[in-house]
Amino acid sequence: MADVLPEAFLRAVAEGFPADFLTRDSSELQEYGRDWTRVHAAAPSAVAFPRTTDEVARLLALCDAHRIPVVPSGGRTGLAAGAVAARGELVLSLRRMNRMEPVELLGNTVRVQAGAVTEAVHHHCAEHGLTWPVDFASKGSSQVGGNIATNAGGVKVIRYGLTRNWVLGLQVVTAQGQVLELNGALEKNNTGADLRQLFIGSEGTLGVITEATLKLTPLPGKQEVFLFAVPDVAGVLRLFREARRAPLVLSAYEFFTDKCLARVQRHRKLRSPFEAPSGCYVLMEAEGRDPTEVENWLGTLFEQGLVTDGTLAQSPSQASELWALRESISESLSATGLPHKNDVSLPVANLEAFCSELDSVFHERYPDWEIALFGHIGDGNLHINIMKPEGMEKSEFLAHTKQADPAIFELVRKHGGSISAEHGIGLLKKDYLPFSRSAGELDMLRTLKRALDPHNILNPGKILDV
Repeated sequence: MADVLPEAFLRAVAEGFPADFLTRDSSELQEYGRDWTRVHAAAPSAVAFPRTTDEVARLLALCDAHRIPVVPSGGRTGLAAGAVAARGELVLSLRRMNRMEPVELLGNTVRVQAGAVTEAVHHHCAEHGLTWPVDFASKGSSQVGGNIATNAGGVKVIRYGLTRNWVLGLQVVTAQGQVLELNGALEKNNTGADLRQLFIGSEGTLGVITEATLKLTPLPGKQEVFLFAVPDVAGVLRLFREARRAPLVLSAYEFFTDKCLARVQRHRKLRSPFEAPSGCYVLMEAEGRDPTEVENWLGTLFEQGLVTDGTLAQSPSQASELWALRESISESLSATGLPHKNDVSLPVANLEAFCSELDSVFHERYPDWEIALFGHIGDGNLHINIMKPEGMEKSEFLAHTKQADPAIFELVRKHGGSISAEHGIGLLKKDYLPFSRSAGELDMLRTLKRALDPHNILNPGKILDV
């Protein structure tokens, strides 16, 4: 892997691009060379800041000719080291490509550049009573291109599905600098394999997404936000079964353990609405149908012993306070300790058995370790956070977690799950991909990579080696 950019390449950039196009400033290299993971040190050679697809295309053609590896970079909120430049790569930041075109109100679509921030897209569309329903805690800094490249999930998957469901068309630049327009704003296009889907979820290894036509949906009606206390994970799932039958349209069904709440309260000083502690908590957002029916349903939860306590937000500010307890978890875990994160998914019906066996894995190996669980339980997504014990060196901790991961992933495979629900593979999970993909699938993925990126310049080493 090259760690010094060739003089001929630097001359071509100086002659063909704006003066502020490329930086080699050490502080910017550190900032743009990493994502939210802190396992690999950032070590890029330079960072490029294009403003147009044409600049991206011309840059990639140059990089391909000079065999310069490129790491596409969005908001860098990923948790699998997919946007880490650790081996002298050139970082291609889409930050300046943040244009949003007017909302098309007949087809309910909007075309945006890949660097548009997720929350900015929400505000842009909300003026017309519409939304792009891809939503998560990092929406204030994540970018559309990164959302699409990782097929991001988030808190509303239970109602709206994954990012790929809300992308009609893509503009993609290949490793050789060819610009592809894929599907445009078409709902229907039955003309062979859907090439757009090759790039959604491929983590920038097959092409660089520069623009996207997004599918929009009407903003939901008034959302009720509930927080419930339940004794354990089994209680979380019992309540979920009941919520599925409730007179509500579920938009989110999130859970977190007492360990997560304690870290949030330590870091953010947020207040729990409950006096008595509980093993688990469920945050539920739903569109109510009939207030009387909802009130009667809430009464049955207590009568049946499905919840030990609960609260319903009475105002938008109270709803935000309840959501803050859930959305502050990742930040709080990182701020108050060093978490080793695993993002897995299971069939919802298998979650209880999986969690029970997961407890035994840690109890046998590390009985005194703190395990903080949270997730989008309604779609089977569980976030497993192993907290580094105080006083233990980081290197020793990572060595222990590396030994524990195969046992976790073997459980995932046993219960028909995936080792990555929404964060992708990147560098951190590359060695474990065979737990979720067969040998035949891995061969096909390598064949695809070699065909589209024969010189292996696009995010090399991410997902799999070729």
